[in-house]
Amino acid sequence: MDHKEAIFQGILEGDMAAVDAATRASLDAGLAANELLDQAMIPAMDEVGRLFEENEYYVPELLIAARAMKAGLAILRPHLVAQGIGSRGKVALGTVKGDLHDIGKNLVGIMIEGAGFEVVDLGVDVSPAQFVQAVEEENAQVIGLSALLTTTMPSMQRTIEALREAGLRDKVKVIIGGAPVTQRYADEIGADGYTRDAAAAAKLVRQMLSED
Repeated sequence: MDHKEAIFQGILEGDMAAVDAATRASLDAGLAANELLDQAMIPAMDEVGRLFEENEYYVPELLIAARAMKAGLAILRPHLVAQGIGSRGKVALGTVKGDLHDIGKNLVGIMIEGAGFEVVDLGVDVSPAQFVQAVEEENAQVIGLSALLTTTMPSMQRTIEALREAGLRDKVKVIIGGAPVTQRYADEIGADGYTRDAAAAAKLVRQMLSED
């Protein structure tokens, strides 16, 4: 098994030590950091996403795979910076105003980061103004709004209205998700997309930022 295969397999198995060792060995062997990211780590998280969608992996497997991927990414990051290679784009995520649930949002963040994007986690109970600020100050290209309660879903529409009022609506893509959220609701409030789960969110962001 070569170094890239070892990284790929280590992430699938959630073996953080194996990913750490294989990543260091790869760099020592002269492999480029971006090659390891594009040909081992991101494909591994894509496979994790596929297994998650097909109910072969569940939340625990997703979390340990993400932990292993982050161990390798932490080693690669200084090398990527030195190569002048940035992220594929920036995504700001938050659970909307009045809602304190964050498990779904956190899983989405894991999968989007695993796809090579920078994630800005705004946390929970995020106001429309905070989302606007993320676009203005963080230059987020996509914002993801999460809600688990039907009573907090209207904050999604208010956030889109706030972006429009700030003159930013055409500068950012808005995706929404959460247990009570549907494609129909996304269409009603003028969101750019709806995602049913974390793996689908990563695919959607890639499509929106022309990575696929």
